[in-house]
Amino acid sequence: MSRTCELTAKAVQTGNNVSHANNKTKRRFLPNLVNVTLISEALNQNVRLRISANALRSVEHRGGLDAFLAKAEAKELSQRARLLKKQIAKKLADQPAA
Repeated sequence: MSRTCELTAKAVQTGNNVSHANNKTKRRFLPNLVNVTLISEALNQNVRLRISANALRSVEHRGGLDAFLAKAEAKELSQRARLLKKQIAKKLADQPAA
């Protein structure tokens, strides 16, 4: 499982530890990933995702998973999230017609 957020594509970054003597050693900055279960109101189902804590705050701020995915660009989403976005868009497009 890669250390990448499924919604925001936030991933591992690299940098240096710099000592007082200015010695530099490589280090990794890991994203704060959490396993969460989000509810899709359009699909009436629970969705388990591995997202960053920052993305979780963004989802809450935008009004839920459906609103977040509707506004997000597909290129920064994971394959699973893209599929969810498509399913939600299709369900919402069919809803007013029915």
